Amino acid sequence: MTSQMTPNADAVMQNLLLRQEIEDFNAAYSAALDEGRLKDWPDFFTEDALYVVTARENFDRNLPVGLIYCEGRGMLADRAFAVEKTAMYAPRYLRHFIANTRVVKLAEDGSIQARANYIILQTLFDRPETTLHQVGVYLDTFKRENGALLLAERKCVYDNLLVANSLVYPI
Repeated sequence: MTSQMTPNADAVMQNLLLRQEIEDFNAAYSAALDEGRLKDWPDFFTEDALYVVTARENFDRNLPVGLIYCEGRGMLADRAFAVEKTAMYAPRYLRHFIANTRVVKLAEDGSIQARANYIILQTLFDRPETTLHQVGVYLDTFKRENGALLLAERKCVYDNLLVANSLVYPI
C-alpha cells in the first residue's frame, strides 16, 4: 500500500477521539433520561437548540411535522417541567441503547454532524413485561461551548409504524 492510499493518522485519531467523545455524551444523555433526571435534560443543548421527534415517513418527505418540537433550551426546560410536575401518566422506567455512532461531517464553523441508532425500552410499573418503546436514528449537530459538546440540533427519526398513545419522556 502506498502512502497516498494510507489515511492520515492524525485525521484517523481525531475522528476516533471525537466519536468516543460523542459516545460519552450520549451515555450521559441516556443516563439522565433513564434515571429520571429530566431537569438535567435541557443542559445537554445549546441555548438556541432545535429538538424534534418525527416519523421516518415525514422526515423522508421533508415534512416538519413532529410528535415533539422544541426550539431553544427554554422550551426544553418547559417540557421537562411539564413531564415532572404537571403531566398525568403511568409511571415507567426507560432504557436507552445508542449504537453505531458515526461522525458524518466537520463543518467550517466547527460544528459536528453525527448520527447514531437508538432503541428505547419501556417498563410500566403496572405491567410485568418490558416493551419496545421506540427505535430510530439520532441526526445530530453538535457545537462546543466552553470546551464541552452540546447539541445544537437533535432530530430523533423513529422507524415505528405505531407509537404508544402518549410519548411522555424525551427520546
